Amino acid sequence: MNAATAPTGAVPVGPAAGAADPTSDPTYDAVALRSAAVVIRAYSSSFGWACRLLGPEVRDHVRGVYALVRVADEIVDDPQPGLSVTERGELLAELEHEVGRARARGRSSNLVVHAFARTARRFGIEDELVAPFFASMRADLTVSAHDEAGFAAYVHGSAEVVGLMCLRVFVAGDDAAYDRLAPGAARLGAAFQKVNFLRDLAEDVELRGRAYFPGLDVDAFGDDDRDRVLADIDADLAAARVAIDDLPRSSRLAVRVAHDLFAELARRLATTPAATIRRERVRVPGPVKARLVATAVTREAWR
Repeated sequence: MNAATAPTGAVPVGPAAGAADPTSDPTYDAVALRSAAVVIRAYSSSFGWACRLLGPEVRDHVRGVYALVRVADEIVDDPQPGLSVTERGELLAELEHEVGRARARGRSSNLVVHAFARTARRFGIEDELVAPFFASMRADLTVSAHDEAGFAAYVHGSAEVVGLMCLRVFVAGDDAAYDRLAPGAARLGAAFQKVNFLRDLAEDVELRGRAYFPGLDVDAFGDDDRDRVLADIDADLAAARVAIDDLPRSSRLAVRVAHDLFAELARRLATTPAATIRRERVRVPGPVKARLVATAVTREAWR
């Protein structure tokens, strides 16, 4: 397959959302889900904190979503020079093609893809969410700067749809709940991505040659630029926070913790000079993460 060509056409995703899948093999499915969990533990400490707080009925499926996202991200972001852009594009196209096949038939020899496909078939994660994700991943191979429209499309595909995939899992086939909560889920995904862009500003430019924020001159990045970006992030976080209380109990605590961890990171970025952000990666210390988790757990217990 040409690296620049994505699979087209709707992919049948199996049974109705929430229904049992007749192609299921419990042992193979369990091994695939454990493989997804290994990927998450290796690559995402903050997400790992939150994921452990999900209810058991949704935890493995959310890991399945994020593990696929992580694998695709590694294809396009790995700074090692051994693979050319063309080769990375081929790997990404192969991954997308395999995801489409696995969603259609319910099985893959790639355990991470299999875990994602089982989740997609069970909860109705369809092309309207999967295709934009891979489109944004392809953009990372060739696009080094975005205009306003390109940035919006990139954030939608790289982050908003991931939040919406997770929401599909959380509501387990309740389309009315999905429609009601989708705007907040999308805004939360967008906030997470924009925080990451700001935190990784120097790394993205120096290692990957990318500048995500439209019209932003990284070399001249100042406190006013930082504050403008953070105002947009704060608006996304505020919109998302309103929706969190309406999430099902199985996911509400975990999503609140994830929200609060990124809100804390945003607060730390707001008090960090722009010149420092250009040079260093701002982090939330482990003890602070633990305090935020404990506060969210206590709040949830009193609901």
